[in-house]
Amino acid sequence: MQNQCSLKIFIDDNPKPIGEYAAPVSFEIDTSKLVDGEHYLRIVSISNSGKEGIRTIPFIVRNGPAISIEGINENDVVDGVVPLMINAYSKGDQKKFLIEGSETPRSIPAWLWAIIILFVGWSMYYFITSALMKL
Repeated sequence: MQNQCSLKIFIDDNPKPIGEYAAPVSFEIDTSKLVDGEHYLRIVSISNSGKEGIRTIPFIVRNGPAISIEGINENDVVDGVVPLMINAYSKGDQKKFLIEGSETPRSIPAWLWAIIILFVGWSMYYFITSALMKL
C-alpha cells in the first residue's frame, strides 16, 4: 500500500491549480507574472483515501520599483505644509550592480544633530576653561 499524497497548488482564488504533483515536490513560483500586492498560496493535499488537507500561506509580491517616502508615515495626523522626500528605484539588471541611484537619500536624524551639538558645546567649554586656567 502506498502512502503518497497528491498535491494541488493554487494562487489566490484561481480555481485552476498552477500545478498538480505527487508529494514530496520541489518547485519554483514565477512572481513576475503576478501584480504587486498581497497574494496567497493555497496548497491542497489529497490522501489515497480522499481526505483533504489545506494550507494557506499569504505573501506580498513587490516586483515593481520600490517606493521610499520620508516625511510622512501610515496613519500620521498632519497639519499645514508637510515636506516629503520620495524615491523610487528598481532592481534593474540582476547581473550587474550599480551603486549610483540604488540608495534612498535620507535626512540627518535628530539624534545625530543632538550628539553633534553636545560635542561642540563640550569642546567649547573645554577650550574656554583651559584658556582661563592658563591666565
